[in-house]
Amino acid sequence: MLSHHGFVNNSIMYDHASPDPERSILCSPLPFFHVFGMTIAMGLTVVRGNCSVVPSPGYDTKEILKSIHNYRCSQVAGAPTMIADMINHPDFKKFDLSSLNRVVMGGNVVTPEMRKLAREKFKADIWVGYGATETTTAATLLTERDPESKQETTVGRPVGYVEVKVADPATGKELAINEPGEVWVRGHNVFVGYYNDEEKTKEVKGPCGWYKTGDLGKMDEDGYLSIIGRLKDMIIRGGENIYPLEIEEILSTHPAINECHVIGVPDSRMGEEICAWVLLNPESKVTDAELQQYCKDKLSHFKIPRYFLYEDDYPKTAIGKAQKNKMREAAVKKLGL
Repeated sequence: MLSHHGFVNNSIMYDHASPDPERSILCSPLPFFHVFGMTIAMGLTVVRGNCSVVPSPGYDTKEILKSIHNYRCSQVAGAPTMIADMINHPDFKKFDLSSLNRVVMGGNVVTPEMRKLAREKFKADIWVGYGATETTTAATLLTERDPESKQETTVGRPVGYVEVKVADPATGKELAINEPGEVWVRGHNVFVGYYNDEEKTKEVKGPCGWYKTGDLGKMDEDGYLSIIGRLKDMIIRGGENIYPLEIEEILSTHPAINECHVIGVPDSRMGEEICAWVLLNPESKVTDAELQQYCKDKLSHFKIPRYFLYEDDYPKTAIGKAQKNKMREAAVKKLGL
């Protein structure tokens, strides 16, 4: 359950971070039942009095491109998967997207490669928001005004009147600079609770109003937050803690790979082994051995995936967020584990 206070104030805080005197035209393919679409498309429209274009009743990549072209949209907001779908659409170059001056991404991890590709293809500023449904969308924001070095490695700094800390998940104690821990958020944006589920609410809402995100991250000396992965997605292989995001970012730089997701699968000896779920670029081919060799000088030996699954798609939510629990179940069956 989200509060009216949190919803309105988060929209206002985004507007403060991004003043819009020219009344931008926003293309929003995001579903309104999702907090990202609700805040960006609905909240900002009310706060700013600008125009939001809804491309189609359902998700349709070509209609998104067509809407930007026809209505001369100056901004587009979407999950990284949506932005990637636009770039990879066969008709991408047929549309005039020169009106765009900003691409806003959130709802899932945005890799440095994805940010670079989006900037190159759209010739626009790239903004990245980090948050959750429970934080009424963005808790941190990364913009073109932030240093280039921060844009490559972080998800920005907290939005106005919101606190973010990296804590020991067991004690809630704030950790030292650059020490990995669980990301906690506090402020007007934190949700009221889960509907009719007081126990689950107590699990994630800590003392003094802190929300425990379940994300692993670290904070640098300038207050910029980096996300390492999910606590529940962390792979423990032979006693070593392995963060899937680190491996995903390396594999994503291989020229044959369009997208990849790393999961842990059961192993009788090591406890867990590493499996990479890979989507290749059109007409690209690569072998397990080639990818393992590619990782050798970039990752510690125990972080190199043992298994690779080459697929056309992956389980995802309505806004394109990878469902790793379903991927894990499917991988176990496919690998016969």
